[in-house]
Amino acid sequence: MDRRSFFKLSALAVSAPAVFRGYALAQEKVELPRLNLENLPQKETDDAVVYHCDFPQENRFHMMLTNMRNHLSAYDFDPFRIKLVLVANGAGVKFFMKTHKGTRWEKEKVDLKRAEERLSYLSQFEVEFYICDITIRGLKLKYENFFDFVKIVPSGVGSIGRLQTNGFGYIKVL
Repeated sequence: MDRRSFFKLSALAVSAPAVFRGYALAQEKVELPRLNLENLPQKETDDAVVYHCDFPQENRFHMMLTNMRNHLSAYDFDPFRIKLVLVANGAGVKFFMKTHKGTRWEKEKVDLKRAEERLSYLSQFEVEFYICDITIRGLKLKYENFFDFVKIVPSGVGSIGRLQTNGFGYIKVL
């Protein structure tokens, strides 16, 4: 092997781990929409409400979605008359995931397909879903595991506070 080939092979061997590490990071990077507290929606309809989901009970989650559907029905499902936002943090984020593989909820029997169908239905009426980035990072969750229609906010409770400042009412299903 000549000297030039030796250096090419050495350079390749040294750079290979960095290249593969960069490839792995690129594979994990998911571009979910991100909002900051300053660009959360303002109240532009007569009625605007933020629903808060920070609980782990699946039946309670579906009760909340039913309440949201009923809320929309009172306004004929007209997004020009009502604006609903759902903010999830803590254990509530588990209902917005495609899979629980590798998470603390891996062994739970949560019907994620049903959750996705119901959330997708609500999104047709311009309901927005915000997921807390502090929770995602704290629980070491992967962004690519979340449904494509969610948006990431820096803080769930910070976003709820800002939405209330912007004129949104607050509902938490008990």
